[in-house]
Amino acid sequence: MDAELSKANNDCPWASRAVTVERVATADLPTEHGEFKIAGYRSLNSDEEFVVLYKGEMDPEVPTLVRIHSQCLTGDVFGSIKCDCGPQLHKALEMIEAEGRGAIVYQQQEGRGIGILNKIRAYALQDEGADTVEANEKLGFAVDARTYQQCAEILFDLGLCRVRVMSNNPKKLKALETAGLRIVERIPIEIEAEETAAHYLRTKKEKLGHLLSF
Repeated sequence: MDAELSKANNDCPWASRAVTVERVATADLPTEHGEFKIAGYRSLNSDEEFVVLYKGEMDPEVPTLVRIHSQCLTGDVFGSIKCDCGPQLHKALEMIEAEGRGAIVYQQQEGRGIGILNKIRAYALQDEGADTVEANEKLGFAVDARTYQQCAEILFDLGLCRVRVMSNNPKKLKALETAGLRIVERIPIEIEAEETAAHYLRTKKEKLGHLLSF
C-alpha cells in the first residue's frame, strides 16, 4: 500500500474499503496560476480516467482545500458562457495557489455523466426552450448520473482526510462524507455569471438544490 495512503488511513474510517483506482503517473505542471503537480489515475472497474492538480504537502491532519470538478469541454476548454464551469475551475486553482496547498480532482463525467455528444444533443434541446434538467430527461438520461466514490479514493491516495470543499453541490458533499472524508468546511465558489448562464444557474438552484446565494 502507498505510504501516503497508509498515513491517511490511520485517521479515516474509509481505510478498510477496497481501492478501485490506480495512480499511473505524476509530473510537474507549471500553469498561469502557479506551479502544480499533475497526477493521472485510472479506474480499476471501468474505463474512466482522472486527472488531479495539486499543490503543497498533503497531510491528513491539515484541513485542505479540494474541489471535485466534472469535465466540461465546452466551458473549461472552449470558454462557453452557457455555464460557469470554466471560471469555477480557474477560481479554484487561484484559491489553491493563494493558500499554497490543495487539490482538484478532474473527473471525466461530461454533461453530468452523459458524455460530450449527448451533451451537445441536450444543448440543441435547450436552444428550443428546455432547461438543462428537462433536456437530459427528454434524451432518456438521469438528471445527474455522476458518482464520486473514486474521486474520494483519489483524495485518500494523495494523503488527505480532512478537507475544505470548494463546491455549491450538496450531492458532492454528501458523497465525500459517505466515503469517509471529514468535511471541515464548505467554501462557496460562485462566479458572476454571464446573462446566457443565468437560466442555467437558476435551474441548478431550483431543481438540483445547489447552494447558491442569489
